[in-house]
Amino acid sequence: METVRHCMPEYAADPPTAPQISIRPEPNRMAQAVAKVARRINDTMEEGRDSLDLSDCGLISFPDGVFKMIRSCSENIHKISLADNQIKALSNKFFLTFTQLRELDLQGNVLTTLPDAIGEAQHLQIINISRNNLSVFPERLTDVKSLKQISVEENQITASTWDKRTASLSFMKQKFQNSLDLRRLGRSRRLQCERTVREKY
Repeated sequence: METVRHCMPEYAADPPTAPQISIRPEPNRMAQAVAKVARRINDTMEEGRDSLDLSDCGLISFPDGVFKMIRSCSENIHKISLADNQIKALSNKFFLTFTQLRELDLQGNVLTTLPDAIGEAQHLQIINISRNNLSVFPERLTDVKSLKQISVEENQITASTWDKRTASLSFMKQKFQNSLDLRRLGRSRRLQCERTVREKY
């Protein structure tokens, strides 16, 4: 036993724990993200901009704090970019707060659906929901009469869900006069949608 004691490292009886090792990380990304969001909101408010750019901020949701910070000028915001984050869902509150929204960029997130309140966004003209995880077409978009352009490419919309939404898709395709971006959805699905439009209209 004496030999074993001399051969063991001095800290063997009380080795470093995982938390002690992990307290030396790289710069805190969360703190950086919070600072970036706050800075961009302040710029929007101080300069009286009609756009809010929160793209590439590491967000997983739209921060509740933003609603409070920007409440006084929310009706002046016409364009919002939340592109290239990791946002999983948007709340109804988002669309009920930014009631004058004209353009919304949600590309490059992990959205699986859009809230029902998007149907109340009656000033929305352009929306980009490409590169998300949508498996069905957001049918509430058909209630937005002001829409002129929508991008939905690179989602997970299957042929069967296109079949279930042919009426909505035909309506959107005709309404947008070829501004409905169907690229990279898959050739068979794209042709199926276009054939439905020709037959119906």
